[in-house]
Amino acid sequence: MTAILGISAFYHDSAAALVVDGETVAAAQEERFTRKKHDSRMPISAIEYCLESSGIEVEDLDFVGFYDKPLTKFERLLETYLAYVPRGYRSFRQGMPLWLKQKLFLPREMKNGLQGKYGGRFIFTDHHESHAASAFFPSPFDEAAILTLDGVGEWSTTCCGTGRGNTIQLTHELQFPHSLGLLYSAFTYYTGFRVNSGEYKVMGLAPYGEPVYQDLIQEKVLDLKEDGSFHMDMSYFNYCQGLTMTSPKFHRLFGGAPRKPESQVTQREMDLAASVQAVTEEIMLRTARHVRTTTGLSNLVLAGGVALNCVGNGRILREAGFDEIWIQPAAGDAGGALGVALFIWYQLLENQRNPQGKDMQRGSFLGPSFSDAEIAKRFDQQAASYETCKSDDELAHKIADLIAQDKVVGWFQGAMEFGPRALGGRSILGDARSEKMQSVMNLKIKFRESFRPFAPIVLREHVHEYFQMSPDTESPYMLLVAPVQEQIRTDLNQDYENAFGIDKLNYRRSSIPAVTHVDYSARVQTVDQQRHPLLYQLMKSFYDKTGCPVMINTSFNIRSEPIVCTPEDAYRCFQMTDMDVLVVGHHVLEKEQQVNQLSEKERQEHLAQFQLD
Repeated sequence: MTAILGISAFYHDSAAALVVDGETVAAAQEERFTRKKHDSRMPISAIEYCLESSGIEVEDLDFVGFYDKPLTKFERLLETYLAYVPRGYRSFRQGMPLWLKQKLFLPREMKNGLQGKYGGRFIFTDHHESHAASAFFPSPFDEAAILTLDGVGEWSTTCCGTGRGNTIQLTHELQFPHSLGLLYSAFTYYTGFRVNSGEYKVMGLAPYGEPVYQDLIQEKVLDLKEDGSFHMDMSYFNYCQGLTMTSPKFHRLFGGAPRKPESQVTQREMDLAASVQAVTEEIMLRTARHVRTTTGLSNLVLAGGVALNCVGNGRILREAGFDEIWIQPAAGDAGGALGVALFIWYQLLENQRNPQGKDMQRGSFLGPSFSDAEIAKRFDQQAASYETCKSDDELAHKIADLIAQDKVVGWFQGAMEFGPRALGGRSILGDARSEKMQSVMNLKIKFRESFRPFAPIVLREHVHEYFQMSPDTESPYMLLVAPVQEQIRTDLNQDYENAFGIDKLNYRRSSIPAVTHVDYSARVQTVDQQRHPLLYQLMKSFYDKTGCPVMINTSFNIRSEPIVCTPEDAYRCFQMTDMDVLVVGHHVLEKEQQVNQLSEKERQEHLAQFQLD
């Protein structure tokens, strides 16, 4: 037996992943255990979970890998600081203590994280090498083109290459400070959202606006080439030398200072979001087409934080000329932990790889799970009131009925997902046919902005009936956006055509309005019996009752809180929100039957613990 532990830490979303004899047996982000969103510390809890759940002791580990090369990254930081002397001094002074205390001494930090019990080798891969490995090795392809895009690793911000068999090779790169991820983050900052967590909001806000600044961005801010490479005019940015993303010159170009966080979102922010999204899609598409031409390969794999831009991914699938694409579900830094472990197993140890047309991510259900007996014991300790269904069939019928009655259901089943998306393990479900469900779930369940769209889950065999996707398309990881089919759209009058911004939310756009965004798009997750047996059974029961194979699926958490990990986390979230029903395993809890409901004061005190972003 060969056991390999991969670690990502100290930058964004620390995580651990365990690979045993080539099989990914466990992976999780540290934030899920510590309840601190985007926790970047050494993932001690995630490491403990990976080892304990697999029955492996620290002493049994053969290799431990880290997802990037800190000395090379430190070199880049020093060169950048020196290039901007003396303007970069404040940033230098703020960043150096963590480097001198921890980041430059990673073997020591990892030994401490492993309780001093590991005496083997530490292996450090390049940041984008880890992304590439996480994209190709779990994919269903024998060979594929590789594209990784993010903010920055050591020096690279975009890389492309090929994967064949048990080997990846990156052949081209774009280097810092020219970065698609940092460009998008700059606009995230400028529109008043938090960098490294608000990018989803910009993507969701974009359809409410018009890309009126797209030409200005491409004329002034960056020089974009036909192959997708570009050069940014750094006088518009401040991230190399300062503590903000954009410079006064940027603010003058776009007509004012950045929006203050939590202030009203105006049409200007919507247009800015639409503009940077349009530029991002164009860069992604040009790069993907170039990779298709230069590699000659018909399949593509993607990773890196920009690969979570599912609108851009959808355009690549439809327009870049590839037969199939596969995107790592944990595409950001967390996925690097899995990437380095797989890189060691396949490329360094030269083990054979045989995907046979099936992805090896196991649905990304790689986190903790709980038995019905354990769940019942924990709920009894909470004095929770619950009923227990005797079979999967009874549970599916009961919950399908409740969802059809417009109930909002917390759905906690099996193993927790690895990556930022809830895929049916830690989800909140609702009726996609409901006209009020989007606003209800945003404002009363998630406590977030009303403009945020919700994603549909759809029975895989019906995906082409509701969305403009081919019948054989799979999207199990919710990483592709597709237009809804014309035949389910609603005819809208001139009032809608004249509506601006958030006002567009007030119009029913299709037969599944709760998951149809204002531009008739949807971030699609397909549900199949193999990956999602119980969720599939629930959706089949809902389909039999209603004739609709589509539901809402959003992550089981409130704004600024990580996705729930344990039954206690789920029960707490259930109590804090206006969620109607909680389903954990075969146990069903209805809100009105709970004796120990939280008071409004207790709810507000708990919500105040989470800093809004």
